Amino acid sequence: MFTIEDAMTACAAFPATELSYPFGEDTPVFKVVGKVFAVLDAEQGPGRITLKADPEDAKALVSTFAEVIPGYHMNKKHWITVALPSATVPAEDLIRDSWELVVAGLPRHQRPQG
Repeated sequence: MFTIEDAMTACAAFPATELSYPFGEDTPVFKVVGKVFAVLDAEQGPGRITLKADPEDAKALVSTFAEVIPGYHMNKKHWITVALPSATVPAEDLIRDSWELVVAGLPRHQRPQG
């Protein structure tokens, strides 16, 4: 079972990751080189994590998993929200994919290795 605590640990493990709380203490935001790749929310219910996703992958994930919805308060095409805890959604892989998508969008000289 992948929990909000597991998500916090997974997000913090990537190179050049910064943790901030711009929306309050119940909403940790993880950034890489100043760009958001994960927003967690423990305020409502058990928790959820919002992640950047490839648009085609996002559609497939939303249609495959009941715990995955289009990004909450984000661009619904490029972001997904995963309800936590989850035993079925590959959340750790989705966190890695989100970090990699954000890094790929950075100028080469700013990209951390990971």
